[in-house]
Amino acid sequence: MSLQMVSAVSNSSLLQPGFSLLNFDGHVFFFGQKGWPKRSCPTGVFLLDIKQHELKMKPTFFSKDSCYLPPLRYPALCTLRSNAKSDEYQYIIHGGKTPNNDLSDKIYLMSLVSKNSKKMVFRCIEKDLGGDVPEARYGHTINVVHSRGKSMSVIFGGRSYTPLAQRTTEKWNSVVDCLPCVFLVDFEFGCCTSYILPELQDGLSFHVSIARDDTIYILGGHSLQNNTRCPNLYKLKVDLPLGSPAVTCTILPGGISVSSAIVTQIDDTEFVLVGGYHSDNQKRLVCNTIVLEDSKIEIVERASPEWTPDIKHCRIWFGCDMGKGSVLLGIPGVNKQLISDANYFYILRCKGAEEDKEEELTTQICSQTSSEDPGDSTPFEDSEEFCFSAEANSFDIDDTDTYNEDDEDDESETGYWITCSTSCNIDINSWVPFYSTELNKPAMILCSSGAGHWVHAQCMDLSETMLLHLSEANVKYFCNKHVDLNKGLQTPQKVVHLKKQPMKPLRKKKTMKLATSTKKSFLRRLFE
Repeated sequence: MSLQMVSAVSNSSLLQPGFSLLNFDGHVFFFGQKGWPKRSCPTGVFLLDIKQHELKMKPTFFSKDSCYLPPLRYPALCTLRSNAKSDEYQYIIHGGKTPNNDLSDKIYLMSLVSKNSKKMVFRCIEKDLGGDVPEARYGHTINVVHSRGKSMSVIFGGRSYTPLAQRTTEKWNSVVDCLPCVFLVDFEFGCCTSYILPELQDGLSFHVSIARDDTIYILGGHSLQNNTRCPNLYKLKVDLPLGSPAVTCTILPGGISVSSAIVTQIDDTEFVLVGGYHSDNQKRLVCNTIVLEDSKIEIVERASPEWTPDIKHCRIWFGCDMGKGSVLLGIPGVNKQLISDANYFYILRCKGAEEDKEEELTTQICSQTSSEDPGDSTPFEDSEEFCFSAEANSFDIDDTDTYNEDDEDDESETGYWITCSTSCNIDINSWVPFYSTELNKPAMILCSSGAGHWVHAQCMDLSETMLLHLSEANVKYFCNKHVDLNKGLQTPQKVVHLKKQPMKPLRKKKTMKLATSTKKSFLRRLFE
């Protein structure tokens, strides 16, 4: 195993815990950025390109028949193939958190429809499901099983917000474990079925799941209810006969107490488990090899890489499977860089030296998945954990159009509980959602006066229609205090005056002078 540091040329602030990676034909794409997408990349999906130990991000595009895909963090993600040996596949994306911390219950199918050296185009489709549809959640897993020539997706675990009927003012935004139900999703008919298994007693989140044929192995995870990371190891077997599916669960020995671990596949039957946490204040620096053979699983400890002092002493770490036995790891660089939300990144290669060298020559592209924004919670909180799943049967672009966040307006996140004005009545202890788009934080809008400052939309007496219009329209907004001042400082529009031609009454003056002279001559003769 080898560890190599890479430097993010720009936009490393977008690579925060909670993101995901998609691998299409050896190209790795980043999804789930911090904040809403900007004009330079409205899709929120970037190609990650690593050359000469430098990481660059390039925007991608959606086809015209694609639906809108919000940037989701902590979603469940896996590949979907028509059969276990098919080379063509698409990604399933379910659940996750939006930049507003709303939870999604939608499910998307995403595929790469065209690519060249200048442009990558995706098609994203939202699937409508019926039956026992899983509630909105994050920190869960999704896998695809194949049995008797048929395929189904399996969703398990995760967390969701406390039901509305059980919320209190003090715990309005608290999260709970989802019920330990197993959901089978049939994309062919668009229906979901839930199963309650007696072996699954506690809800789990940020666990690891590995699928092979008709079997899924679930390892580790964290339970909020008990605040434990039990050495869980479950074996889910799904049988898909002509009638109703059958789901069975077996508890296996030899599990590992870990949450937020990362799994990468190095060959057809062998996987490597890295990263994660033993407890709230202890990272897990040990690595393991997982072997799946003949419906059996074997987990053994393997030699770990030489972790750098920065990795050993950092409080949190995160990362994602890059595919082909490589992992992208990130650690915060708060005290070492001018940008407070910048991170350091490393590539961990789990294959042998010769295989690593061959892979490095064939492709210099990497990507990652992620966890939640460290700024939203304290280090080692469970909200910062993430989950990864792997399918046992899965698995030089020009520097043009590199995304540069510096070209965008500053949309940095500020405190939601500030006193935005003299009439501000937003209090963290008593606030309840006012707009339908709010969940656990009040809606805010940027006032363009001077250097700009944030105000609460509710304090500005904005209607929901006007708030949505301002968020979509490319116009400047001024708060109640500065709207009149702004009008007074506006430069009046320049009025263009028509050029008038001067009048030339020369002939009339000459006639008048002639008449006066004739009159004087007549009078002189009369009196003589």
